[in-house]
Amino acid sequence: MMRYGQFCPIAKAAEIVAERWTPLVVHELLAGSTRFNDIRRGVPLMSPTLLSARLKELERVGIIERRGGATRMREYHLTEAGLALAPIIRQLGEWGLQYAQDPLEDGDLDVTVLVWNMRRRVDPGVFPDRRVTVQFEFAGVPRNKSQWWVVNDRGSVDLCPKDPGFPVDLYVATDIRTMIDIWFGKLAWNACVHLGRVEVVGERRLRERLGSWFLLSPIQVTGHPTARGTTTAPAAALRNLEISHAH
Repeated sequence: MMRYGQFCPIAKAAEIVAERWTPLVVHELLAGSTRFNDIRRGVPLMSPTLLSARLKELERVGIIERRGGATRMREYHLTEAGLALAPIIRQLGEWGLQYAQDPLEDGDLDVTVLVWNMRRRVDPGVFPDRRVTVQFEFAGVPRNKSQWWVVNDRGSVDLCPKDPGFPVDLYVATDIRTMIDIWFGKLAWNACVHLGRVEVVGERRLRERLGSWFLLSPIQVTGHPTARGTTTAPAAALRNLEISHAH
């Protein structure tokens, strides 16, 4: 842990929370991940050794508590002090979305993080009471990470990096930058479909429900509408979309 050598409460808090990767680990715990492998899915570029060290340090300072004895059954849960970080992490995300995200560099476009977050931010009740498999294909990412499958089955949602073998009910093709902008509410789903930035193939009834299936990111720029369902994107963003689509 880095030390500032000061009694200032900001310095003391930063010693715990501002360590590299720690805010992302806390965010993953706040999002509901409790198992080591699930936490790591949200921070895929973090080595298992470093994640283990961060979890031990967070436990030592009282941010999390470890439950369960056996390694495979071990879970990590936020304490009262850890849960108190929720509004701070959220506001940090909102600040980053508004002031630190544009423009995103190619190295920032981690499709694994995107689909992992998408998987836990959908409304499984939108689709019929049967298995519905949605295949995503993303341009602008490494070829071996361009295809993902989300299986929506009677209230449960699973993410598959490889073809699960089920018939595909909906096929969605777009580029990673467009999907990230949709995810954060900067662009509206329906507008991108209309302009051809998102291609959706499948039964009409399921296609019409797809926009409502996405709950999207809980972090939104203040003043931006949430791009769920029939939400309209900001006029400037729509104009930019139309111009780029025309070219």
